[in-house]
Amino acid sequence: MKIVVIGGTGLIGSKLVQTLRERGHDALAASPKTGVNTITREGLAQAIDGAAVVVDVANAPVWEDKAVLDFFETSGRNLLAAEAAAGVRHHVALSIVGSERLPDNGYFRAKVAQESLIKASGIPHTILRATQFFEFVGGIAQAATVDGEIRLSPALIQPIASDDVVTALAEVALASPVNGTLEVAGPEAIPLDELVRRFLQATKDTRKVVPDIHARYFGDVLNDQSLTPGRNPRLGAIRFEDWLGRQTAR
Repeated sequence: MKIVVIGGTGLIGSKLVQTLRERGHDALAASPKTGVNTITREGLAQAIDGAAVVVDVANAPVWEDKAVLDFFETSGRNLLAAEAAAGVRHHVALSIVGSERLPDNGYFRAKVAQESLIKASGIPHTILRATQFFEFVGGIAQAATVDGEIRLSPALIQPIASDDVVTALAEVALASPVNGTLEVAGPEAIPLDELVRRFLQATKDTRKVVPDIHARYFGDVLNDQSLTPGRNPRLGAIRFEDWLGRQTAR
């Protein structure tokens, strides 16, 4: 069947398109790079025409609070309207575990707004919430660095490899809509400060990580429930240590 992947040239989208094609489906990578723009609607109707499933993994180009909210609301409205007109049977969206629990994070607030649009659209849907990707750990360390020192919360986080997110997305896209939310997380929960410490050790980075229960994570103070899934999430297979080993061996 035809499956359109919005954000199909990014980290998750490009892998998802490849996975779906390997499984015999007509997967279309839709993004501004391929002439499909959900903000201006350029090429959108043509891309979605004949699609049975649309998977939205698009990311905002900027993360300033108002800009990211405008992006997800505008993109969401345009995309859902085009899907309704085309008779799409299943809308799949990638979101973030804990979004509603971190209200001071503008990006998370924007993802909650996107989810609300999907739920109100009337289109059969599945929202897949994932925990933070292994690939983001270096960025987390950089954002928390002040004068060469990294202050991070020791709250638990249950990060996941992007490859495991892609596997879960492919399974969801090929299944019936649940008209609700599913969660996917990595196989183990790790204190955030320890996660970054392991990453720095593996990459031979000498910055010091200081645990601080008051340290803010992109605006919010964390607890053990902030960035970890609820009951019975889908679990990825790739452990952080194994992923790290592959990165440093390259």
